[in-house]
Amino acid sequence: MNKQRAQEIAGSPVMASVTHEGVPVYIQHVDEANETARVFPLDDREKEYDVPLNNLEEQ
Repeated sequence: MNKQRAQEIAGSPVMASVTHEGVPVYIQHVDEANETARVFPLDDREKEYDVPLNNLEEQ
């Protein structure tokens, strides 16, 4: 996923369908400098982690 689209999704009130390695995730924040995103799985909001933007896919 490109940086601009990830930022649009993170800032939108509308939930987008995004996955990381096949797992549906919610994008909390995009780190432009490192080109990563802070995400958590939709089924485990306590499990936050950072992933490279190119590992995220919009469904």
